[in-house]
Amino acid sequence: MSDHVSKLPGLIDSIKAIQDIIITNIVLIGQTPAPTFKEKKRSKVFMERMAEFGVDECTTDGYRNPIAIVRGTDPEKPPIFLVAHLDTFYSGPMMCNYTVEQDRITGPGLLDNSLGVGVMLSIPEILKHLGIRLASDLVMAGTIQSIGKGNLRGVRHLLKTWPTRIRGGICLEGVELGRLNYASNGMVRCEIECRAAEGKHGGDGGQPNAILMANEIMNKIMRLKLPQRPPTRIVIGKIAGGANHGRIALAADLGFEIRSDSYRIVKSTLVDIQDIVADVNRTKDARVKLKTISNLKAARLKYNHPLVKAASRVMEALGITPVSKPTESALSIFLARNIPAVTLGITRGYHPYTESASMDIEPMFTGIAQIIGLLQSIDNGVCDEHGLA
Repeated sequence: MSDHVSKLPGLIDSIKAIQDIIITNIVLIGQTPAPTFKEKKRSKVFMERMAEFGVDECTTDGYRNPIAIVRGTDPEKPPIFLVAHLDTFYSGPMMCNYTVEQDRITGPGLLDNSLGVGVMLSIPEILKHLGIRLASDLVMAGTIQSIGKGNLRGVRHLLKTWPTRIRGGICLEGVELGRLNYASNGMVRCEIECRAAEGKHGGDGGQPNAILMANEIMNKIMRLKLPQRPPTRIVIGKIAGGANHGRIALAADLGFEIRSDSYRIVKSTLVDIQDIVADVNRTKDARVKLKTISNLKAARLKYNHPLVKAASRVMEALGITPVSKPTESALSIFLARNIPAVTLGITRGYHPYTESASMDIEPMFTGIAQIIGLLQSIDNGVCDEHGLA
């Protein structure tokens, strides 16, 4: 076991000693909501806080991603990237209150991804407190426009325009502790709009009902034959429509994702669904439109890549059981650009995507120790000369 890995359990209490700073950062970020495309206020908080911690450089790139850099000891080494997306699924009031109890924090947007951003904000102080200085520059970026229609535009721009080779990357998500993602599915995320013409009549003599049209489309989608190898899924995750209980719905919307290890199969399945939509448009007195809002190509590290093995060693040294499955996140953009990277979770959480999202405080310190350990592993060379091979 590497020397720094064997020392990781001893870092947990030292990290816990500055818990006030870490919790303050999580709350400051969390109480500044940042729905996708409206991250400006949170970006400002991010930069102000990083400046207070005395990072070597604090700026934004050409797409307004806030970036903080802690310089390493060896300017010849490529930088290590630590990223967390700024935007959240929560789109309520532009101010909200977080509750901090002895063992738990609660608040909207906490788990995806105020917790990840708040912990990343704390990394400069944690490294300073632990007396750790990396050889590589550490680039910490809060990426904007990641979720849904944002289509990961922030991280796409960040990596596309970065002027030097990147040594390796870690993507931070709030939950779950033990999460170790090193593969990304091919994915297409779409919305189907069903609109019935008011005053028109359907083939059964009644006014066309957009909800029934959406239901017909769902039924046809679920009857599609999907391959088991490679595993392919269609997830219908959103449905909305109608105005009230007694009025025929003139509008309904479906949201779904197609996921597979093969992007070719994702695209062919999308063609099948486009054919379903075209058929409904021909046979119903309505307008049905399919829109693609985001997409990712499949990419992965091999299970025996040095970065994956290093992450597993770090987690096992801390008593964390690694759990791996494909993800649809910023990780895919790193891997698509041949940059070795993994995604880590920080603690245990409850009720994600709700206003009562909450997290356990105590396991967070172990989650932070794994981040420090993997940063040191990358700094020691586990990604050097190893792309996605």
